[in-house]
Amino acid sequence: MSQHDTQREMPTLGMGTFRLKGEVAYESVKMALDVGYRHIDTAQIYDNEAEVGKAIADSGIAREELFVTTKVWNSKLSPALFMDSVHESLEKLGLKQVDLLLIHWPSPEEGTEMAVYLKELKRAKELGLTRYIGVSNFTIANLKEALEVLTADEIYTNQVEVHPYLTNQKLREFCQQQGIHITGYMPFAVGKVLSDDTIIKIANQHQRSPAEVVLAWEFAQGMATIPSSTKRKNLESNFASLDLNLSDEEVQAINKLDCSDRQANPGFSPEWDQ
Repeated sequence: MSQHDTQREMPTLGMGTFRLKGEVAYESVKMALDVGYRHIDTAQIYDNEAEVGKAIADSGIAREELFVTTKVWNSKLSPALFMDSVHESLEKLGLKQVDLLLIHWPSPEEGTEMAVYLKELKRAKELGLTRYIGVSNFTIANLKEALEVLTADEIYTNQVEVHPYLTNQKLREFCQQQGIHITGYMPFAVGKVLSDDTIIKIANQHQRSPAEVVLAWEFAQGMATIPSSTKRKNLESNFASLDLNLSDEEVQAINKLDCSDRQANPGFSPEWDQ
């Protein structure tokens, strides 16, 4: 599958649900779908798959119009638990199939070898539990190991942290060489980049919000991104970013803000690319 196909299939803007729980998760996803989002991202560890599923069901939007992603958690990567966990996710989501199933981290709690859990991932696709498979938080070294098990065409995306303060350029260049699409998460660096002078200046020139500029910067470089929001006003602003085009100079100015300010760095993280 070429990168172009990936982007056509998966809407470049998705609704992230990390840290959203209970009624908040339900209302936020419902609002996002109402605003026009058609790509929803969740994970087993977020503990909100049931609420995401309910919001999808209550939206009345046809299943084929939606792109739903979930991720298998570190404690479920062994062959004894993997497939059962995927069935459980589908049950919570109220879906027969997700569009994309990811390995959340290359950090199996049981020490399962990557070749083993990637074969389970591939089997989930063969069984029709997911249309596509991919990875998340994989470094260049992780991807090289993964590519001994899966072809680059089979890895639909690598979902990693990307924002103006962590452009992740080296990893992105490797993915581009392999034809692996990037989905950037935490695009606002937990709000930090929204008060950056460079971004505010560009936003003022376009008469748009800083958030729209950051998302447009991700899109300009061929990435999908999955910001999270609980406010309709912000969801609408994020959605409006889809028709904002930045100049090459503006993209380069934002690229220069990179300062390796990583937000997601739990103790089980791989050794990140610098």
